[in-house]
Parts: sequence; C-alpha cells; structure tokens
Amino acid sequence: MRRVLILGGTAWLGRAIAAQALAHGAEVTCLARGDSGDPAPGARLVRADRDDPRAYDDVRHDWDEVVELSWDAVFVASALDALADRTAHWTLVSSVSVYDHSDVPFADESADLVEPQDLTAYPDAKVHAERLTAARLPDRSLLARAGLIVGPGDPSDRYGYWPARFARGGRVLVPQTAGRHVQGIDVDDLAAWIALAGRTGVTGPINAVGEELPLAAVLAAAREAARGHADAPVSESVPLDDETLSARGVQYWAGPRSLPLWLPAEARGFSRRSDAAFVASGGRRRPLAETMRRTLDDERRRGIDRPRRAGLTPAEEAEVLAV
Repeated sequence: MRRVLILGGTAWLGRAIAAQALAHGAEVTCLARGDSGDPAPGARLVRADRDDPRAYDDVRHDWDEVVELSWDAVFVASALDALADRTAHWTLVSSVSVYDHSDVPFADESADLVEPQDLTAYPDAKVHAERLTAARLPDRSLLARAGLIVGPGDPSDRYGYWPARFARGGRVLVPQTAGRHVQGIDVDDLAAWIALAGRTGVTGPINAVGEELPLAAVLAAAREAARGHADAPVSESVPLDDETLSARGVQYWAGPRSLPLWLPAEARGFSRRSDAAFVASGGRRRPLAETMRRTLDDERRRGIDRPRRAGLTPAEEAEVLAV
C-alpha cells in the first residue's frame, strides 16, 4: 500500500487531496495542527505545530509521496530537512503567482519568475519554496503551479460570489467582459491530478490550471446555474467600464469591495497560462456548468446572504449603481 503524507490536509485543497489519495487505495497521514477542520474520513491526523522543532518526530518514516501545501519558508525548509531523504516523490503546491509577468497570453513554465526579495510576500515565498524543493529533490519533485482554485468550500469567496449574486436576483453589477478570461480549476480536479501525479511520478514545474474561458461565459454559467432553481428571482446584468468602476472605488480580483475575477487589461495573461503540460500529464477538468452548479449548491448551504471575504455587499453594489 502506498504511504502518503500531506503536510496540512485538514483545510480545503489539502483535504481534497487526502480524499483522492484514499480513493486510490493509499494510506494517508496528515500532519497539521487540526485547527482548520477534520481530515478526510480514513486519513490519520498527526497533530503538530510546525513551529516546533519536534514537529516531524512522529512522521520520520519512509513515504511514497509527501505533499507540501505551505508557502512559509521555514516550514518548507524544515520539512525537506526532516523528510526529503525518506521520500520517493515530493509535491510542492505552488502557484502561477510565481511568474514575473502577466501580460503575455499562453506563457508556459519557462516564463520568467519573480526574484524573491520579501519572503512575507506570497509570490516571493512560493518561488523560494520551489527553489528549496528543486535543489533538494531535483529528480523527484513536482512543482504544481496552481491557478485560480474554485468550487465547493472556497475560503476566498471569489468564484462563488457570482452564482450567489445571480441567485439573489435584481440588478447585478458586472464588469465589461470583452477580452477578459478566467482559468479556474475545480478543487477536486486539481486534487485528483495531484494524487495522480504522485502515483505516476510526474516531476518538474507544471501549470495546474483550468480551461481558459471568456469571463462572459463564466458569468453566463453563473446566471444559468442560478436560473436552475424553481424559485430563482429574475436578474439583470448591468455592465460598467473599468474607468467607472475604479472611480467608484471597486477593486479588482478579490477582497472587500471587489468584483471577483475582474482583472486589469494589462494582466490579460494571468488567466491564460499554457495548460499543455498539465493536460499531457493526465490533468482533466470537468465542464464549467458542473463546477458552477457545485459551487452554487455550496453557496446555498453556507448562506447566500452571509458576509463574504470577496465581492460587493448589497449596500456597496447599490451605491455604485446609483451614482
């Protein structure tokens, strides 16, 4: 039986990876504080704080696969020191944020990376983590450069904002979509590929990204998912241009007072990374409509009107539309 250690594994993506590994017969251990939730059913949780020098004492065994989810330089280095020599294959979950430029569509894994300056900054830390991992395990490591991760349970509230917003009905503020794209990968599709890559020994940097789709198509799918409920109210999309949105204090991409997934025109390559290596290594993506339905079902369970980490509140949206 394959032995898989996930450094983390009780939060969103980590738990999905554990579930996929278990589904393919692996024995799965999660090393985590356990503050983010329970591990996937069937996984063993080893509670440890990775700030503690003894954190790895109970997992210093031989492993077929280790999956590292952290971008903390200290955690990444200490895990490699403790476990690299006893691991057949190592996956670092990295990010497409490692790239230095986002203005060129379809750039592949050879594109220039950020040069780390501040390891508290996410892109810098991810590049540093990649370099530590590749230096220690040059022939046994996968650098999984994840794109926008979407689907049920998303803690960022970005993708789910749109089906939830259309489900509320009324006048829906949207950005102008011409020339804009989204490249979201369903969390369970990403987890399935990471588990597959570990089993088959995939190595090197790979953009683990979703299918490149026009933003207009993604918003249309969100609206259609909302319409699928018998009691769905009528909604009307109201587009505003970039200049107007910015002048009215609307932010790009994520966070408070934002229109999620809306990016500056100069970042047109961010959501259009090459996915050729991902597909060639066995990556599969489910249809957009299925992910959107899954996301909306999750939004309804969590509460359509709940406070969110991303998007406009109803009051903010009304304010922007009223100007």
